[in-house]
Amino acid sequence: MSRDRAVDALRAYAVGGVVLGHWLVTGLVLAPDGTLTQASPLTAMPSLAPASWLLQTLGLFFFAAGYASARSAARQPSGRAWLARRLRRLVLPAVALLGIGAAVLLAATVLGTPDGTLSVALTLAVSPLWFLLPLLVLVALTAPLRAAVRRWGALRCAAPAVAVVAVADLTGRLYPAVPGRLPVAVLAAWAVPYLLGLAHADGRLTGRRAALGLAGAGAAGLAGLIALGYPVSAVGVPGAAVSNLHPPSLFAVALAVTQVGVGLAVRPALARLTRRPWAGWAVGLVNRHAVRVYLWHQPVLVGVTVLAARAGADLPGLHTAPDGPGWLVARLCWLPVLAAVLLVLVRGRRAGGTASARPAGHPPMDGVARPVG
Repeated sequence: MSRDRAVDALRAYAVGGVVLGHWLVTGLVLAPDGTLTQASPLTAMPSLAPASWLLQTLGLFFFAAGYASARSAARQPSGRAWLARRLRRLVLPAVALLGIGAAVLLAATVLGTPDGTLSVALTLAVSPLWFLLPLLVLVALTAPLRAAVRRWGALRCAAPAVAVVAVADLTGRLYPAVPGRLPVAVLAAWAVPYLLGLAHADGRLTGRRAALGLAGAGAAGLAGLIALGYPVSAVGVPGAAVSNLHPPSLFAVALAVTQVGVGLAVRPALARLTRRPWAGWAVGLVNRHAVRVYLWHQPVLVGVTVLAARAGADLPGLHTAPDGPGWLVARLCWLPVLAAVLLVLVRGRRAGGTASARPAGHPPMDGVARPVG
């Protein structure tokens, strides 16, 4: 079964968008006592909120995951063996992160790292793990979801999930103290792009008309939701009463549908781009290490920031408050450093694990990292 290079490119963009977005909206401010506190540039620069529409790409990630699940499941004679293999590839990198993180946290405590810094570091390091829960559930439900999509179509299957998110939004505004809204909304919201991915893997949503229809419907939904008072930012802003991402709202669903539609509309261009050696190498690299890149990008930011702080440095864009364009320019200058550290980390762990015989341009069909060790 041949690879879909366009979907590989969408997955790479999705992972890169999440990483870049987190690195740009996560400010860590060094206090005089050496404690790090978290701040967001979106608080001081709300005009940057529309940029989050390009960098909050979890919808594309779940779309690519649904596509990959359907394609890889079709090649496996045993559904149980496929599911066990798929779940193992998702869970083992997370277990490795937790184990290494616990050891680092213990060492930092012994070295006298301030409690405030430890709290921020732990929150940022563990927070990426949330995506595993809905992804694990959706992967486990791939077979019945795929059968439903084949029988009723992706849009009819996605409609109940959209309705659940709408009810969760309304409940959150009328009765914010109602428990259980977060997990329900998280699963329902990300089921929508996952279902679109399953449908695309089965030959649906392939025409330009379907792609533009999705993009147009999603964009109209975004415009309508903003008119109704939904926040403009696709990610949470500290101090804001409502977040579009925690839990994911109808805005997050509309953004995901828009991104999927645009991505499908530019499929030919993406396929041509990945034929270029440098682009094919980059897309293949991100796809082979997608889960590890996602799990480790925030620990890399925290680690570089803390180590620089312990060295006695107070560096612009790394330890200063995100209060203006100067901070943003300085943070952009730090991105190559963070990317280099992340690249060394994920490729180093890959070298210590199971080697792959696939060439750089051909990552595994499921698009997730190989197990550690």
